[in-house]
Amino acid sequence: MIKRKLVLSTGNAHKVEEIKNILKGLPIEVISKKEVGLGDLEVIEDGTTLEENSLKKAKALAERLDYMVLADDSGLFVDVLNGAPGVYSSRYGGEEGNYQKNNMKLLDELKDVTLENRGAEFKTIIALITEDKEIIVVYGECRGKIIFEPRGNNGFGYDPLFVPDGYHSTFAELGEEIKNKISHRAKALEALEEKLRDILGVRLV
Repeated sequence: MIKRKLVLSTGNAHKVEEIKNILKGLPIEVISKKEVGLGDLEVIEDGTTLEENSLKKAKALAERLDYMVLADDSGLFVDVLNGAPGVYSSRYGGEEGNYQKNNMKLLDELKDVTLENRGAEFKTIIALITEDKEIIVVYGECRGKIIFEPRGNNGFGYDPLFVPDGYHSTFAELGEEIKNKISHRAKALEALEEKLRDILGVRLV
């Protein structure tokens, strides 16, 4: 079976591998925008919601390619901070993609908050645009709590601070195998996988 290409808008190598692992059972070749010569394509994520940002990134890629394209936007929404950092999660500390600064700012914002009031939710919105420019949007979320100091060396972003409900370990301690089953991105990709099975004509055995 010829594999159809699915191009990801992200330049984040961690995210590319995570998505590849979750969708590996489908007859598609998951590749990054860099691999199709669009590594320099940057989209200003100035949307007020995750959905706006993911659609904006997907459309920018779809305008330049005839393949299926996928863009996602994720954020951490902390209850006591009225949903912050939210859409600003990747640049919360003032510098895009600086995980340490983001984590340190979050811990500082929560320094006087007790554990029971540190409820939070990771959310992912994925926008897929097919070769014939059909737009599909799916969602995923994962509830948990923000702990008092980073733990674990796996994962990225806020993973060392986030303990999902039902677990005692952070995403960064749980490792990819478990995270890729329970995370917000995993749930969104699970919903996307169902849509892709219909598009690709693949049925579960």
